[in-house]
Amino acid sequence: MNRLRDYLSLLKLRVVVLLDATSVGVMIPAAHGHPSLPAIAAVLIGGTFAAGGAHAINCWFDRDIDAAMNRTRRRPLPEGRIPAWHALVLGVTLVALAFAVLWIGANLLAASLALGGALVYVFVYTMWLKRKTPQNIVIGGAAGAVPPLVGWAAATGTLDLTAVAFFAVIFFWTPPHFWALAQLLKADYARAHIPMLPVVAGEASAKRQTIVYAVLTAAVSLIPFFTGSAGAVYLAAAVVLGIGLVGIALLDLGGRRWTRRLWTYSMVYVALLFLVFAVSPFIP
Repeated sequence: MNRLRDYLSLLKLRVVVLLDATSVGVMIPAAHGHPSLPAIAAVLIGGTFAAGGAHAINCWFDRDIDAAMNRTRRRPLPEGRIPAWHALVLGVTLVALAFAVLWIGANLLAASLALGGALVYVFVYTMWLKRKTPQNIVIGGAAGAVPPLVGWAAATGTLDLTAVAFFAVIFFWTPPHFWALAQLLKADYARAHIPMLPVVAGEASAKRQTIVYAVLTAAVSLIPFFTGSAGAVYLAAAVVLGIGLVGIALLDLGGRRWTRRLWTYSMVYVALLFLVFAVSPFIP
């Protein structure tokens, strides 16, 4: 049982759940309230495989970093509980299975988008940007913004402005979310020589850029109303949630109080925004 738990930990399933929620959340309005069950199953299974596989490859490549950070040094690869090559094989296998599941259960566009997201996470973020630039999470964060595109494509076979808007929501939301975490773990990232923005530029610079990205997140979240994909209830929720995100980013709180509040609220923000959009077809 412990060995199984170690293998499952490579997939980072808590993160995967959030990614799956963003993909399924857009499927319901995309299909006007009636997405097909096979497509939903394909997105849940394929999305879990794609994200989990990419995470496993990330654990394989970053095992030296994980060994240097207090938060991650007890993971199975740094402690040697699992051979490193097992993580690589598991990751590659899951990503390949994800493509097959999404192609068979949904369509080629959804499968290709999921594969592209996994490849960006592995090659662009993990292997290229993470150790080289404080903008790592900004560019590499595009991988985490792909699930809404996958869900929309699985439900409709195409992409449109609404799908792109939700891609942009996650894309702009990612830097504030992860910079808050990086501020909380600043000493860990510095010890591992990872140039996260709060480590390289300091808290003040990270906070200024966080405000910009919070405003952009709130702005693009309004687009689904103007495309006709959601109604006034969604618009009101997006405005209120966006004000909360920008407001917390603007709060004059120092150190861990500010970052912990932002970290917590940012997760609530995404969950509620996608939940309201998911139920919007059933709201008069």
